[in-house]
Amino acid sequence: MRKKILTMILISILVIGNIGCTKEDTNQPISRTEIFMGTPISIRLYDGGNQKALDKAFEKIVEIEDAVSINKENTEITKLNESAGIEKVKLSDLSYDILKKGIEYSRLSNGTYDITIGPLVKLWSIGLEDARVPSQDEINNTIDYIDYNNIEVNNSTKEAFLMKKGMEIDLGSIAKGYAADEVAKILKQEGVNSAIIDLGGNIYALGSKSSDSNWKVGIQNPFNDRGEVVGSIEVSDKTVVTSGIYERFIEEGGVKYHHILNPKTGYPYETDIAGVSIIADNSIDADALSTLTFTKGLEEGLKFVEDLENVDAIFITNDKQIYMSEGIKENFKLIDNDFKISN
Repeated sequence: MRKKILTMILISILVIGNIGCTKEDTNQPISRTEIFMGTPISIRLYDGGNQKALDKAFEKIVEIEDAVSINKENTEITKLNESAGIEKVKLSDLSYDILKKGIEYSRLSNGTYDITIGPLVKLWSIGLEDARVPSQDEINNTIDYIDYNNIEVNNSTKEAFLMKKGMEIDLGSIAKGYAADEVAKILKQEGVNSAIIDLGGNIYALGSKSSDSNWKVGIQNPFNDRGEVVGSIEVSDKTVVTSGIYERFIEEGGVKYHHILNPKTGYPYETDIAGVSIIADNSIDADALSTLTFTKGLEEGLKFVEDLENVDAIFITNDKQIYMSEGIKENFKLIDNDFKISN
């Protein structure tokens, strides 16, 4: 089997090159890039703040990873998974808040997005060296453990319980968004007025580029190398998060299997969407919604977003058509004429 695994996010949003990424011509931002949560994380301060602010920001990211990662030993979520069907586990406020948000969006999607998808994610292991296409029997046995309704939570004690042995929580579709929001809070507390927070393509544009201009954020071309964009939007104090089929995948027998898995069938979602970018006030919402709207497909996903307040979306289909929610149409600027705006 020939495997092609994209460990770097190819379908992502990014601040285009140097457009909107310099603070005047004379000053360079204070910046740092490190690998956490399985992805390169970059924070660049343009107005206010110092190395101390960066230290606090990265300390918070490490705290979050140590609490909710399922790829590290002895995190709160791995303990919760290991205790499935056995006993309740008391969580920190941090882990409990992320878990509750995950349950909220699982319920909102009617299970097309489900944070108990952990066993299926582990079975496919897309993005890891042991990625493979599992057998139908393996898939059938695994999807029996997926159902967010089998999570019990206690708001008073911050305890959680997975009711069925073999269940596993995976908060990978929402944890980076939570981290971006927490970093933004810290930077504001440290006097930062303008910054770009980039968690592997999960962008939080803090403040504005300058007093008279917003940040210009590009929407990645899902069919080309990272850094090539189809268009751009201007944002201030907004987050932009993208999910798509080219983000991580494996290939077997000439068929590509992307990482967004259907908890009902056990296979990757079959969709005409190559990528969907969510623009919102809070990154935790955008993170979950980027996956959730993808699972609904173009028509239902677009309708779903239109019913949400302060949330917009840009969909790119496999035939290079671009569809947008009403609130972002006037903002979007097409750059690559190989693509067509279709609504």
